[in-house]
Amino acid sequence: MTTEGTRKILIVDDEPDIRELLALTLSRMNLDSRGAETLQEARTLLGADHFALCLTDMRLPDGSGIELVRHMQEHYPGIPVAMITAHGNMSSAIEALKAGAFDFLNKPVELQTLRDLVTSALRLAAPPEDTPNPPCRAQLLGDSAAIEAIRTTIRKLARSQAPVYISGESGTGKELAARLIHAQGPRTEGPFIAVNCGAIPADLMESELFGHKKGSFTGATGDKAGLFQAANGGTLFLDEVADLPLAMQVKLLRAIQEKAVRPIGAQREAHIDVRILSATHKDLADEVRQGRFREDLFYRINVIELHMPPLRERPEDIPPLVAHFTRQLGAEMGMAPPTLSGEAAQALASYPFPGNIRELENIIERAMTLCEGNTIDADDLQLNGGVFSDAMATEGATVEEIGLEAYLQNIERDLLQQALEKSHYNKTAAARQLGITFRALRYRLKKLGME
Repeated sequence: MTTEGTRKILIVDDEPDIRELLALTLSRMNLDSRGAETLQEARTLLGADHFALCLTDMRLPDGSGIELVRHMQEHYPGIPVAMITAHGNMSSAIEALKAGAFDFLNKPVELQTLRDLVTSALRLAAPPEDTPNPPCRAQLLGDSAAIEAIRTTIRKLARSQAPVYISGESGTGKELAARLIHAQGPRTEGPFIAVNCGAIPADLMESELFGHKKGSFTGATGDKAGLFQAANGGTLFLDEVADLPLAMQVKLLRAIQEKAVRPIGAQREAHIDVRILSATHKDLADEVRQGRFREDLFYRINVIELHMPPLRERPEDIPPLVAHFTRQLGAEMGMAPPTLSGEAAQALASYPFPGNIRELENIIERAMTLCEGNTIDADDLQLNGGVFSDAMATEGATVEEIGLEAYLQNIERDLLQQALEKSHYNKTAAARQLGITFRALRYRLKKLGME
């Protein structure tokens, strides 16, 4: 079995002082290293020896570090490679990550950042028997070609530290994809922290993300660690990132680039080791064009995009999803999983699912409550009377066509649904967004059949 002490790290840099500094730091981690000054020398060493990690400068006498990244992706895909870039040159760092680099380091190299990077990379490069991944309960269900492609992409993304932007409509499983990227990568033993950026009040955003010191503002009765610190050593998932205020976007960009945060009231920044994954149901590129999202932050978090397709584009995945939900809900309800009649299965296959997988789960839960015996019929699904279909059926309808009461109910239903989706179905947060009490929200949901 390979031991950490016998692993070798390849250092590619034409500056002897940099190679010496990196080699000294690695030796204190019980790691051996070999140095190369040029691209050609690095290729020769890669062919002659086995390395667990490669650290390469961007600028080399006979070429670019990007060329080495691409060479290693083609010939040595199992060896993580990290790029060393000039401080503040984020375009080079992003180019390296897009080419397949595991991560990047800024000059001058911060030694704690280097140690964190090496530790993560060695977990990735370790033989499976050395670092068994714990089982992950999360599953990406479905047999379609689209889902198979996503599974393959997630496995590749898990081997990198590059920021990933997960796009897709509400209810398509963006957080699930983020959890799988975390679970299959070298940070699997670290925390996974998910935060809905749209559910945090603007005046509390900085404190929630970066923390604060005691006495830094009214109500700060003690020190508080932020979500970045809570995710240290793991992954921070920023859901609905498009909802971040512009002022907060500036501070987020700095935290990502510097790999450090400054709690409110603190005198100095605190180092963080966090992988950033983000998502939103909005068109983030359009948000940039409209001036609501910073372009520099967009390119920083959107190094790699993973798109989650809507359920209507993969109807072949409906049966396995239904089977999963009936088993899961049946266990919770203490009943045997029901079966679907032919008419019910056909109705689901032809339904557009504007609320995607989340809506399918709600439909199955409602049908299991309403069905007689152990068979779900088409009527039990209530697809023609559900929240989403009502809104679609009367879209563009006038007061004269459907009556004032129905017209107003449709408007109210749409507003409630939007608030629920924006808050990830957190009813307390949804009520706060709407400016009503939690009890009033429950009453309205029940009145409109949305409870």
